[in-house]
Amino acid sequence: MKTLARCTLLAASLLAIPTALFAQDMPMTDHGVSENGKPLASPAATAEVQLAGQTITVKYNSPRMRGRKIMGGVVPYGEEWRTGANPATTLITPIDLMIGTLKVPAGTYTLFTLPSEGVWQFIVSTKTGEWGIPYPKGSDLGRTPMKKEKLSSPMEDMTVAFEKTMGNKTQLHIKWETTDVYVPVVATK
Repeated sequence: MKTLARCTLLAASLLAIPTALFAQDMPMTDHGVSENGKPLASPAATAEVQLAGQTITVKYNSPRMRGRKIMGGVVPYGEEWRTGANPATTLITPIDLMIGTLKVPAGTYTLFTLPSEGVWQFIVSTKTGEWGIPYPKGSDLGRTPMKKEKLSSPMEDMTVAFEKTMGNKTQLHIKWETTDVYVPVVATK
């Protein structure tokens, strides 16, 4: 009985310790919390679409312009970019997809882009679970070109969204500042 009372007291005291104390030494496990347990400056966001009766999900963190030069600045031209902030941007698909010219089997992947003043490349990496940098060279499933348009007015928040969805087809858009880059996505069953 005495042992049970001690265990109960120990459990109660552990519950009273703020979770931030535990989070200081733990790796980042959530798109909305940093390694030290504090909220991230670039909040967590999710884009979802239904294709072939299944939900395709992109989890990312949305950075803000905050007066900075974005394209060719925060988003460097000619270098692989994590396509978001903080943890790596993640694609989860329960079905096979064609993303642009790239065959993507059902699974979980990390998304990157290769920005340029001209044509961007959409990169699907097989390495998952990492922070958004450094770029994991040698782990690409593949790359495909993206289409690019200019937005009529600047967007403060970077967004990832599925648009123009019809049947088993959609477009995956990445928008920030005055840039809209996108790639077609098709469920191949």
